[in-house]
Amino acid sequence: MTFLKSTLTACAVAFAVPAFAADTIIVTDAYARFMPGAMAGAAFMQIENHGAEPDRLVDVASDIAERVELHTHKTGSDGVMQMMHVPEGFEVPAGGTHALQRGGDHVMFMGLAERPENGGSVTVTLTFEKAGEVTLDIPVDNAR
Repeated sequence: MTFLKSTLTACAVAFAVPAFAADTIIVTDAYARFMPGAMAGAAFMQIENHGAEPDRLVDVASDIAERVELHTHKTGSDGVMQMMHVPEGFEVPAGGTHALQRGGDHVMFMGLAERPENGGSVTVTLTFEKAGEVTLDIPVDNAR
């Protein structure tokens, strides 16, 4: 019976390890901007991966907009900067940081149900390949 208990305990520990994977992802300096008159907005942040393996931000969700996507800016063939959806998401290197920042990669809110007020916050869920879901309340700071 002791062998069976030991085996079951070892299996339980082995399967429990991935549940702690979300602790490897830390989000800092998050803020969102919603400009007057626009039915869109964006969120920016620093995503730190304290894990030993790279991870990938693959999806984002929030109930404040009809669509919430991972976006980036690219220079088109005409030399004009364009925003575009990045369906494959963004890699966050092991022991490194990936910045979601103005003029670069960011979270895009489109078709706002209502425009969040400056000083308020929005709830956003980030989904990572390995770490799973990370839900955070992001302060709205239109002055940044």
